[in-house]
Amino acid sequence: MLHSETPTKSTVQGLAALDPADFFDGSPIATFVVNSRHLVTHYNQACATLLGVPAESVIGTSDLGKILYGVDRPIMADLIVDGSMESIVADLYENRYRNSLVIPDAYEAEGFFPNLGTSGRWLFFTAAPLRDEDGVVVGAIETLQDITERKVAESALMKAQLEVEDMVTQRTAQLAEVNDALRQDVVRRESVELELLNRNLELSALNDKLSTAQEHLVQSEKLASIGLLAAGVAHEINNPIGYVFSNFGMLEEYLEKLFQMLRAYEMACDVQIAPEALRALQAKKLEMEIDFLKEDIPNLMRESKEGIARVRKIVQDLKDFSHVDAKPQWQFADLNRGIESTLNVVNNEVKYKADVVKEYGDIPEVQCMPSEINQVVMNLVVNAAHAIGPNRGKIYIRSGVGNAKLQGAADLKIDNSVWIEIADTGSGIPKDVVPRIFDPFFTTKPVGKGTGLGLSLSYGIIQKHHGRIEVDTEVGKGTTFRITLPLVQSDQVVQSKETKQ
Repeated sequence: MLHSETPTKSTVQGLAALDPADFFDGSPIATFVVNSRHLVTHYNQACATLLGVPAESVIGTSDLGKILYGVDRPIMADLIVDGSMESIVADLYENRYRNSLVIPDAYEAEGFFPNLGTSGRWLFFTAAPLRDEDGVVVGAIETLQDITERKVAESALMKAQLEVEDMVTQRTAQLAEVNDALRQDVVRRESVELELLNRNLELSALNDKLSTAQEHLVQSEKLASIGLLAAGVAHEINNPIGYVFSNFGMLEEYLEKLFQMLRAYEMACDVQIAPEALRALQAKKLEMEIDFLKEDIPNLMRESKEGIARVRKIVQDLKDFSHVDAKPQWQFADLNRGIESTLNVVNNEVKYKADVVKEYGDIPEVQCMPSEINQVVMNLVVNAAHAIGPNRGKIYIRSGVGNAKLQGAADLKIDNSVWIEIADTGSGIPKDVVPRIFDPFFTTKPVGKGTGLGLSLSYGIIQKHHGRIEVDTEVGKGTTFRITLPLVQSDQVVQSKETKQ
């Protein structure tokens, strides 16, 4: 009887000193690894024995397809590296593959390889992705097992089964009973299929209702955003309008004094100007502060014009933000200008909580739906303001061109792209919450303070623009959202969107 023993310290140290390559090469299962460039990086002795090709002839090459199939074609590990398993595997492996029941994103298959051995071999092979610490696929591992003996046995079993079936066909009486049972089974199956069809129709109807409800919820989120904007705009317009009215009130008083002075001069003109009248006029001039009025009236008029100009700018920024004067369509827009308009609109939501630091880059115009991108920027800026605690913080807004990589996020590898970053010095997001922040209805705000649709809607908009939205956060230090957008959308995307409109 075998007994398990607790490994001693020396045993553990001895195992730890072994090179991992020794474990790989010592495995009795034929195994190899390809990297992101489809080059073989590992190839153990069992693999060399099974395929009859030494490791030195394979390492650093991409020739395994030729070795296995006799022609240059991708192996299953290549498809996993390219991320094209779903689209190509059915054509290459027909119905001889399946998803692994053990490893996510892994596959299993079997096939006959006439080029192996003297008369060909049946192999069972598995392939799984290898990922780095960020979850990016950097390669794939594939194993091979010789199942030729099993296939030969299965073939013999199939032959025996055919012989048995030939004997069964001679028993017509039994066949009649079987056929009757089959007919009854067909009737039952048709009944089940009809029931499944009805259930499918019900599910389709429920799905339509769900889609309608989702559209209503998204519309509710937009209406909530409009309400927030209306409150902020009302507050911003109130201040300039207030001092415009105040200045015009003072202007009326000043003008009344000027009119009084003018009437006094008119009365003096009707009589001979005596020294006493001249002194009276001069006293009246001092009393009415005519010299001060001459200086202050132009200042009041200038301030009033500035206030009115500010009101006009706020209204124009609101129009730029929402693009209410244009039909939604793809167009080339200045993202920096859109950010400025959005900041002016949400100024009331931000200015009491944080200082906004702008670090805009020199970026070209981007083909996009400007009002939707403005909606995303507004959501992220307002969220950043809400994330800042009682102490005043900072919100950094940056933009630039190219593939600059957000720390901790996957490199997008998008050529001809621009990016926008919105970073805050707020409370940050717990790591266990980050995977859910783009889920509809998920919110960390108190009940009644958020719908949980802002980030979900933003994610959908960026996806529609074939871009990427990423987050880097640390509790107690803040959060950074990065949006990356292509400069130009494909013609198919633009035409599809315009057709739907």
